[in-house]
Amino acid sequence: MGFINPSPQPVPPAEFVRLPLRERMRILSTHWVDDGFGTPRILHIVYILKMLGLYLAVGLAITAWSTDHVHLTEPGSWFDNVVVYQKLAVWLILLEVIGLAGAFGPLCGHFAPMLGNIRFWLRPGTIRMAPWGRYVPATGGDTRTVFDVVLFLAVLASLVYPLVIHAETVRFLPAGTGPQELIPPMAFIPILITMPLMGLRDKVIFLAARSEQYLPIMLFSAAFGAIALSDGATTADFVNLVIVFKIIICVVWIGAGVSKFGRHFINVVPPMVSNSPGVPQSVKRAHYRSTSDDIRPSRLAWFMAHLGGTTVEILIPAALLLTTNNTIALLGALAMLLFHIYITSTFPLAVPLEWNVYFGFIAIVLWGGAGFDASIYHIWNFSHPWLLIPIFTVLCFGPVLGNLRPDLVSFLPSMRQYAGNWASAIWAMKPGVEERLNELPLVENQIDQLQRMLPTPYERDVADMTLQKALAWRSMHSQGRGLFSVLYEHLDDIESRTVREGEFVCNTIVGWNFGDGHLHDERLIAAIQKRLDLAPGDLVVAYCESQATPWRNPPQEYRVIDAALGIVERGNWNVSDCVNEQPWLPNGPVPLRVSWTAPGYRRQETLTVGKDPVI
Repeated sequence: MGFINPSPQPVPPAEFVRLPLRERMRILSTHWVDDGFGTPRILHIVYILKMLGLYLAVGLAITAWSTDHVHLTEPGSWFDNVVVYQKLAVWLILLEVIGLAGAFGPLCGHFAPMLGNIRFWLRPGTIRMAPWGRYVPATGGDTRTVFDVVLFLAVLASLVYPLVIHAETVRFLPAGTGPQELIPPMAFIPILITMPLMGLRDKVIFLAARSEQYLPIMLFSAAFGAIALSDGATTADFVNLVIVFKIIICVVWIGAGVSKFGRHFINVVPPMVSNSPGVPQSVKRAHYRSTSDDIRPSRLAWFMAHLGGTTVEILIPAALLLTTNNTIALLGALAMLLFHIYITSTFPLAVPLEWNVYFGFIAIVLWGGAGFDASIYHIWNFSHPWLLIPIFTVLCFGPVLGNLRPDLVSFLPSMRQYAGNWASAIWAMKPGVEERLNELPLVENQIDQLQRMLPTPYERDVADMTLQKALAWRSMHSQGRGLFSVLYEHLDDIESRTVREGEFVCNTIVGWNFGDGHLHDERLIAAIQKRLDLAPGDLVVAYCESQATPWRNPPQEYRVIDAALGIVERGNWNVSDCVNEQPWLPNGPVPLRVSWTAPGYRRQETLTVGKDPVI
């Protein structure tokens, strides 16, 4: 990687764009092993400054300004007051909604400008996505109105309010606990009203706020905080609040760990490590069986995925939740801090960097500092054990339903962050269709963005090659090989089409995406069709749903969407067939089983002979 310029391309871009799609994916996926996305190092510095400066330093400054016992010049005070937990959560959700946190910049497909989110959501006429528009009155349609903009402004104001309001002192504390403050419980009521309403009008904003992570913090801060601050409170009421905060964090960790069961996650680790600017080339290559002709995950990748990843995310949080020993609590907190530092250091595509900073920092606040003695603040000391049932029900509802019925729940409330088991899509457009996307409100396709990206504008062929790296990244994951197989089976003119990774395109149309294929399924395609009136075959999308109950390894469902015709085919593939193939499918498409075809629709018949599909 260069400091200002992207790293050199593996072949001249003018030659690359004229190669067959399968050869392009082979070149880019094998090149990814050593180089990752190839972004300039200056962007990593921007991300670091954003994480540690804009988020952590400014967040602590806001906390210090609005509290009595947290002082910016006294680092010890950052770790022994639970109000830091609250203030940093509110600050992070505000940055997420604005677009200055997880979905910022080139790693999420925002090139020029690097900010999405708020630019789209303050603009009437842009596309919005109502989750239940056909069922919930006054939420239908796919066009942002003035009312939506006003509601979004109310969301922003509702997040600013608990940040700036001065914290209240907790009067009843266990012996040995230092001075504590809490955000006034009523300060959370506005966001607990406006964000769900916003979600009914546009699920994109609700998910962008990472509501599944932070709204429970605000909900329980309002409920248990009100009890802890009341005149009739006891020391047990504050202990209950801290325990609930611990439960929230542990459920997120454990939910993410459980989501990594199955055959998907091992394919996530090697391309993630390859994108790290600080990992030696030898270590990157050790995550693959061979760096030239077999880039399936190695045994080291399996170890890192399931012992360094899955096991850590389940066993250590479980120990933290149950322990009454301060030494175990400190060691567990340090382990989770190192875990989040490692993830952040790899700079993966579409990873929540600030989220990792928050969770690593808060692990020290709740378990590793001097503020909350594990012999007091532990789950066995919860004064009303029966209340744990509704608490765990609320926190576990999304992960449980999301794993049983992934079609009903976004991968975010399902706690499938970076699990590799995602709803995904690849778009195949006839010549000229990508350019027509610029006709959509506020949309500029990423080829055009890259050609005016400062300080180093890309030539068109270089820009095209850069975007195809996102396709290669997708092909290195299990579902990517299935999606490419669907396109190879359906399109005899695929070599003449513009093929793009669906998540990247979605970012330019709705302003945000973070790996959720539900945001660019047939509903978004229909909204585009309503505005562009494309002909049959102009835009064909191969789409797959997350695999349900991946530990049982059922077939993974796919569907084919034609912008002008709607869904034209449904079927499934075996995940084992995908993970056993190379990203570029040298042996041809993986076997597909068709379960439904639209009346009158007939796809091409493809036979596989040797290593090349014959049509």
